[in-house]
Amino acid sequence: MSQETREISDDFLAQLKQDLVCRRIGRGMARLEEHHDLLTIFDPEQKNAARFAGYLAQWVDIGFQRPALVKEIVARFSRSIRSRLPLQDYLYLRLAEGMIAMSEEAKEEAIAHLDFVLGLEEQTDDKELLSIANFWKGRCLRMKGEYDEALAYAVKGRELAMELGHEPMAAVMRVLESWLWFQKGNAKQALQILQEAEAALSKTDDHLTLGNIYSSYGRIARRQGRYQHAIEHFTAAIARYRKRDPRHRNIARSLNNLALVKRLIALQLRRKIDADAARRRKAATRGRAKDNGGKDLHRNRFEQLHQEALAELDEAAAIYQQYRNHHGLGSVHLNYGYLHLDNGDLEYAEREAKAAFQLGEEKGDHILMARARLLECMIENVRVEEEIGDSSEPGGHARLAQDCARDAIEMAQQTQNRSLLADAYIWQGLTCCNRFFDDPELARRSYDQAVTLSKGTHPDGTWEELESLKSKVLRGGRVDPVLRAWSQGSVGDKTFQQITEQFAELIIPKVWEREGRKVSRVASRLSMSPKKVRRILGRAGRRKPRAE
Repeated sequence: MSQETREISDDFLAQLKQDLVCRRIGRGMARLEEHHDLLTIFDPEQKNAARFAGYLAQWVDIGFQRPALVKEIVARFSRSIRSRLPLQDYLYLRLAEGMIAMSEEAKEEAIAHLDFVLGLEEQTDDKELLSIANFWKGRCLRMKGEYDEALAYAVKGRELAMELGHEPMAAVMRVLESWLWFQKGNAKQALQILQEAEAALSKTDDHLTLGNIYSSYGRIARRQGRYQHAIEHFTAAIARYRKRDPRHRNIARSLNNLALVKRLIALQLRRKIDADAARRRKAATRGRAKDNGGKDLHRNRFEQLHQEALAELDEAAAIYQQYRNHHGLGSVHLNYGYLHLDNGDLEYAEREAKAAFQLGEEKGDHILMARARLLECMIENVRVEEEIGDSSEPGGHARLAQDCARDAIEMAQQTQNRSLLADAYIWQGLTCCNRFFDDPELARRSYDQAVTLSKGTHPDGTWEELESLKSKVLRGGRVDPVLRAWSQGSVGDKTFQQITEQFAELIIPKVWEREGRKVSRVASRLSMSPKKVRRILGRAGRRKPRAE
């Protein structure tokens, strides 16, 4: 193969750039295939080599081959070669390195590369380069859950593209803006931006971005409870992605979202099945028979949705594994876990939650880690209510649920994901209302925080959970019948001393459980002697009293 064949000409780069900014995706990818020899026999010392690496990174980011190709090309630039590169060329090389790190979910490393490029803004007049660097940094910050700063960079990237007259390129960046507005609670603004972006790209073959637009429509519809619309949008997104690559990573994301929506529909069906069963039982007691045809229909549909969701998760997992995408694969594990939880398979659900947490921990993904802890909290609360586990350790599952809720709150607070934090407070509140803690005061505080964060909208599928928490808070918790009787002046023939002793036997065991079953902490909290605490616990049958 001749040297002329492998030359990276200025004209070739200009054509690649023009195809990119105008979103002539098919033409640009065909052009790269025509110069396939540049990829197989790449000389990092030839003219325009580093610039080509930067353009190639942008093309791979929108669907040309896989990120490993860019990584291989960039690895050929030795320290010696880098030291001789002109500044402009070196900026493109660092841009490519930022894309590689971003594809590997190494968010901080990616931001460091992009910050280097942006830090030399005054030394370059290449606004396309700066536009992409701002946009990619916005994406990295979104992955971290830092939505305010991400929006600022997305807007800066879009403004630079518009200054250059690259409307289609700017429309791509508007999709990120839309999602950030939605995460900040402004669905109306998000939808308006998406519609404008779709109009700008409708005549292009940018199937990846159009797929992202339909996917965003789907996620907004899902959050709003319009599940059938969500399914239609996710299905449309998958069709667009497959036009670009039958195994594109974003297909896995939409399959995962489809599975989640079908799980939410199945939960609605299960509530209807349960309600119908309750009505039939009530009718049977009155001697009125009910037709069971509807029950069978609902159950069949429930099973169908469950099986479809599992199949979609299987396909999504296979795609994510090819890309080694931790966040995506962790989300699949969580949805598997929810399906197992719905079926009462708590051990399988717990295994999936732990797998998701480990994947998040490996990448410092606080959003994924918080979601995993929330699933664990739900599992432990089920165990509390069903009294599953070792009864010799009362309160063990309740305390685990409480710890998981606290962890989820702490991790969610390290992001700006309001819906995730609201979800964490909802489950902290529900945990406070379980049969072990029964703490309506803390539950009320958790409820108030969740409502404030939700701004009138609620995380996917948690409307019922928020309503359940609300009802528990309004009831004020379960009041012991003895305490209720005393509050009404009904004391029977007991003396005040007897009432005091009985009150201590009611209250001190509960304080003992909350203080980690530590006598010394109870004594300090209530300003009483440890000996008296042990004596009361012994009378209440909670521990063997010491010999006096």
